[in-house]
Amino acid sequence: MANGIDGYSRSLGARPQTNIVTAQRKEIGNRLLAALPPADLGLLTPHFQKVSFEPDAVLVRSGDELDPVYFPHSGAIAFMLDMPDGQTVATTLMGREGALASFSVLGPSPSSVTAIARVAGTASVISAAKFRAAHAQSAAIRNVVQVHARAVLLQLQHVAACNALHRVDGRMARWLLQLHDRVPEDLLPVTQEALAQLVGVRRTTVTLTMSKLREAGAIPSERRGFVEIHRGRLERIACDCYALMQRKIDRMYCQELAAPHPADRPFRERAMVASD
Repeated sequence: MANGIDGYSRSLGARPQTNIVTAQRKEIGNRLLAALPPADLGLLTPHFQKVSFEPDAVLVRSGDELDPVYFPHSGAIAFMLDMPDGQTVATTLMGREGALASFSVLGPSPSSVTAIARVAGTASVISAAKFRAAHAQSAAIRNVVQVHARAVLLQLQHVAACNALHRVDGRMARWLLQLHDRVPEDLLPVTQEALAQLVGVRRTTVTLTMSKLREAGAIPSERRGFVEIHRGRLERIACDCYALMQRKIDRMYCQELAAPHPADRPFRERAMVASD
């Protein structure tokens, strides 16, 4: 489970609420939180705890109640679907552009997937009950939840179509690019076992596919637990789903959320977004 839980500092005493929110907002790298007006963000910040999570930490298990709600600042969380034969396959990937268990606003309900940290990170955490109360009071919070829900649904649709139609090397390139969007360096902390679960193939298939990507120059090097990527070459190998999904989600966030500081963009700036 997530570790390193520390309550946010509340030693600012009688300072005005707007100053408290401003100070706390600078500490939050989450795109959804950054889009909230100060007064709406202030409904959440008194209830936040700061947590850190390590690779392979299970944040939510399939069947568990969606509680608490995580707003990642960094890292990458994969939603894994458990199949009857014991295999697991990734359905979506989330970073600081999203919120884990935000659908708890619909009421107490069990999770249909297992959420596993694929890249270590940090998050602001709030109980589902407190989040539902703030959601009921704030139109802005309801808007960011709605935009996020549509982005998750869009990703689910594209991943389902991609898995059915595209080759393994294109799909693996897409997942590596999605990880890279949430990691600040070209050296990705990901194992072949994790890649097998993301792509939905056996380890032997991952090994063969990685060899092909190395031959194409898309993966300059690989060592235990880390994969170095050449982004430009990887983009040329990735199936069209990556660019299409990226463009749609970027447009949705840019048009429907308040514009945050450029550093809070969930994905890398891309020329295709500007051209749209």
